[in-house]
Amino acid sequence: MDYSRRDLADRLAAEYVLGTLRGGARRRFEALLPAHPSLRAAVAQWQERLVPLATSVPEVAPPAAVWQRIESRLFDGATAPSITAPPLPWWQRLAPWRALSGLTTAAALALFVVASQTPAPQAPIVVVLGANPQAAQALQASFVASVTADGRALVLKPLSDLSLTPGRALELWAVPAQGAPRSLGLVQASGATTLLQAQLLRDTAAFAVSLEPAGGSPTGAPTGPIVSLGKLRS
Repeated sequence: MDYSRRDLADRLAAEYVLGTLRGGARRRFEALLPAHPSLRAAVAQWQERLVPLATSVPEVAPPAAVWQRIESRLFDGATAPSITAPPLPWWQRLAPWRALSGLTTAAALALFVVASQTPAPQAPIVVVLGANPQAAQALQASFVASVTADGRALVLKPLSDLSLTPGRALELWAVPAQGAPRSLGLVQASGATTLLQAQLLRDTAAFAVSLEPAGGSPTGAPTGPIVSLGKLRS
């Protein structure tokens, strides 16, 4: 196996740093590290990207007033759709949170503090996904997403463990400023979910979480209620 190949070294290093490379494969990889500078360099790069996402302070439930203010800024003031106009897709009805600015950033830093003993070249991007009051009957859910500055890794964490009914799943979507959202994959209802994809931030203005059938949306677009929304900082 040619470990000098950049794509192979990058994939193995990512799995090693995340901890998904296990057993004999992990032991072989560790044995190869001293003899392969390309593998060591790839491991160092992934540690720089992911260590800031993996280290956080213990979870603290935010006061109810904090989320009331966030939800007020995210969702109040929405214009009611015309009775005669055809309904717009949900991602085109998000004008209130498109105006969100400093408050989201401040709340994200207060609720999800990221630290690292090894300074990263660029700080991760932190996004608060506030609960959608219009979907409160289906699920009351809030998340914090941390994305590496290069847009190749994302960690999504619910602010409290969520209880899903059987046969239901949560799916994360990247929402562009124009056009339809694209799925980033299923996410956990409790604990952190790590997603590795190329160009996670490409054409992405916001993130959203929807409630879907087990296995995810069967159509490639959100089919269930949008339970959580968060805008990327401009």
